[in-house]
Amino acid sequence: MSAPFATQLLGWKKLKASGKPVPNSADSSSKTSKALAGKILEYLGVTSEIILPGTPQSLGPALEQLVHEDLEKSLPIIDSSRTWHADRKKVISDFLQYAHLGNLKKVVVKNPVLSADLGLDYLIKPDVTVGIAQDPPPVGARPFLHATISRKWTIRSDRVQNVRHEFLQMIRHRRGRLPHLVTVTAEPMPSRIAAIARGTGEVDAVYHIALDALQDAVRDVGSDQQKRDLSESIRQGRLRPYEELAYTLTTW
Repeated sequence: MSAPFATQLLGWKKLKASGKPVPNSADSSSKTSKALAGKILEYLGVTSEIILPGTPQSLGPALEQLVHEDLEKSLPIIDSSRTWHADRKKVISDFLQYAHLGNLKKVVVKNPVLSADLGLDYLIKPDVTVGIAQDPPPVGARPFLHATISRKWTIRSDRVQNVRHEFLQMIRHRRGRLPHLVTVTAEPMPSRIAAIARGTGEVDAVYHIALDALQDAVRDVGSDQQKRDLSESIRQGRLRPYEELAYTLTTW
């Protein structure tokens, strides 16, 4: 099992320097990353003859778009009793728990001291948001922010800190129940996934678009450390298959 769009994104690319094919989710400077990503493609049945046009710069937005489309379609089918709103790049102050941040912005921008002290980094625009609206909605009512999804095609140390910072801001500034804070990724190295999955709760879970294939790849070519990192992340419920995301959102 894998995300319904996994093979639309996961494939091979040619290195500019050598022209050799490498998996498009791999860190081309890491033998471990390339070996794991190659095995994932093997289990997905994607051969090196299939060269996809995407680059890491374009694959991230493509992943974001496909996650949005999948949730927009799946959530009303799984649970038709609620009015779901899946969006991209919607500012959190448009939602009930964070509506006060819009008023705060109006005060901050007029006051140079507050602007310098507070900034505006709390006005976050998550990659994908899932809101729930009352049906019919009262005039002027904002939907409840049920989940935010940060898409990370691959994971590097600087990107880990970006995710944690945004989610920590959302934890601190909410007025009401916290939304489900998750990351969706295609990263092939469990050690890098664990860098997000571990922690003190800024990220609820990481959903991988090809987790079954990743488990098979780590079993076959992963080091002992990669196997331990993968086992730990799954055992603790921090790493889950993407296929569970929509169902998880409808059960709470």
